[in-house]
Amino acid sequence: MMWITRNAIRVNRTATCWLIRRFLDPEAEFLFVTADQVATMQRVERAIGFDAPGATYPHKNAEGLCSFAALVHRRLAHDPVLVEIARIVQAADFSNQ
Repeated sequence: MMWITRNAIRVNRTATCWLIRRFLDPEAEFLFVTADQVATMQRVERAIGFDAPGATYPHKNAEGLCSFAALVHRRLAHDPVLVEIARIVQAADFSNQ
């Protein structure tokens, strides 16, 4: 599956790529584009977007979760270690805003 996010990798994007490859999609391919291209490119490429405006998993969703935490809570909530890592990534991602 193709996954798409914005370039200039940071804490949340790095952690989300790791999470995807390690636990969700071992064959994942990642496309990095400018933030304003993510929503359009996810439609064009039939990809799953994350950590950008208009992405399937935006930088901050309606519940206030970063894309890493949202993926964990939606798909891997049964794993208490990943839930704790999500809490840490969430805090690191939003602490410098």
